[in-house]
Amino acid sequence: MTHLQEGDKAPAFTGKDANGKKVSLADYKGKKIALYFYPQDNTPTCTVQACNLRDNIGLLKKEGFAVIGISPDDEKSHKKFETKFELPFPLIADPEHTIIDKYGVWGEKQLYGRKYMGLHRTTFLIDEKGVIRKIFLKPKSKQHAEEIVKAWEALA
Repeated sequence: MTHLQEGDKAPAFTGKDANGKKVSLADYKGKKIALYFYPQDNTPTCTVQACNLRDNIGLLKKEGFAVIGISPDDEKSHKKFETKFELPFPLIADPEHTIIDKYGVWGEKQLYGRKYMGLHRTTFLIDEKGVIRKIFLKPKSKQHAEEIVKAWEALA
């Protein structure tokens, strides 16, 4: 699915968050990042995943992680999602798939035998030097924060 590998340099990006503010990978230089791509705001699994990260943001920050979410939704959709669920991390709008394509997370999916193109839920753990250390191709939405911390500890 993604063409990126663990050990690759994370592709640089700049996008706009729910407030129209520019956010780029370079803003997080020297920090660990949990960069998570999700299909759509306000859908059941995406909401569970975002709320798990929200509920465990203290743990993630304690471990030194900044969290950034990216989906093909626009800024207006992100703003509603962020406000409704009080999400304490930026959600980047990527309706043109600029960042999504750089990270290779758009592709063919299948649901109930029907094939379609969509975003593959994927999380990249990026170290302080901008190197991808771990890729979750199928993150566990209900335990994603814990999964991130355990994976990072295993890398140490």
